[in-house]
Amino acid sequence: MRIARAALLRTAAAVTATLTLGAGVSACGQSSSSGSTGSKGGTIGIAMPTKSSERWIADGSNMKKQFEKLGYKADLQYANNDTSQQVNQIQNMITNGDKALVIAAIDGTALSSVLQQAADAKIPVISYDRLILGTKNVDYYATFDNYKVGQLQGGYIVDKLGLKNGKGPFNIELFAGSSDDNNTKYFFNGAYDTLKPYIDSKKLVIKSGQTQLDQVTTMRWDGATAQKRMDDILSANYGSAKVDAVLSPYDGISIGIIASLKNGGYGTKSKPLPIVTGQDAELASVKSIIAGEQTSTIYKDTRKLAQVAVQMVNAELTGGKPEVNDTKQYNNGKKTVPTYLLQPVSVDKSNYESVLVGGGYYKASDLK
Repeated sequence: MRIARAALLRTAAAVTATLTLGAGVSACGQSSSSGSTGSKGGTIGIAMPTKSSERWIADGSNMKKQFEKLGYKADLQYANNDTSQQVNQIQNMITNGDKALVIAAIDGTALSSVLQQAADAKIPVISYDRLILGTKNVDYYATFDNYKVGQLQGGYIVDKLGLKNGKGPFNIELFAGSSDDNNTKYFFNGAYDTLKPYIDSKKLVIKSGQTQLDQVTTMRWDGATAQKRMDDILSANYGSAKVDAVLSPYDGISIGIIASLKNGGYGTKSKPLPIVTGQDAELASVKSIIAGEQTSTIYKDTRKLAQVAVQMVNAELTGGKPEVNDTKQYNNGKKTVPTYLLQPVSVDKSNYESVLVGGGYYKASDLK
């Protein structure tokens, strides 16, 4: 079930690539004022999955601003986590003559037909954060190192429980993202591969017995769905026992898990909340971390991801070559998609100020 991963990107290479990217985007910005195709306009279609997660709102907004700065118009659409609505939105973008498409797919397997229409119209397609599957009509992929995201989540649990020092056994439960999102398996595999030695040695015990990816997914990344599953796990397996850690792949899921735990009596001096991981550094979860509830999150700077996608589109439309740093890992079933990977960062109470506030992602006043 778990994917073999040939190699992790070396940090130095990632830093070098990021610096190069910054220079490339800066150059694109200069060319927009000197008569490039970008400065002549044209509309870019941006298809985002939902407004129910603040990160997708930020992604869309960041791309829109950056495209407009280069002289393009932006056709930004959100599909309310409805696959058919997203397909219709993309069809309209093609019909309206949008020059390129940036798509964060709701269901990575559902876009083959509409992307054939894009290919027939010679419209380049950038797969954004979630890899679009089962079609050759994807030109580039912009994302974070999603296996590394899982490694950071699993490694955080290992460190906080002191497992490398021989401590244990501890009880842990596992959650994963939506089964129709290709990223889910990367997040889960990175975390599970990190935790597996301790599961095998019985230092980590999964009392529910739910260890396989298809047992632990959370459709549409929905917090209420996660809350119900956690309720069921607690009532069936944790009468007198306590949960020591919960692997959560995403902040919205973490909020649901924590609500369930608090309803189950956790969050008191005699029964503290377990370690609960997360992802996306959403404002509610950062505040939860500051309050001592959620334990950690994975920060992915969506400003940089938007910058990568904009660079890819602008290069495609102005006769340049989009920058990539991975040409081997991301096969969508029809082709290996050239990819630019960005690096995630683990954040908890000890470093949120330096990383999130110091990096300008949030203002200190946002976190009050």
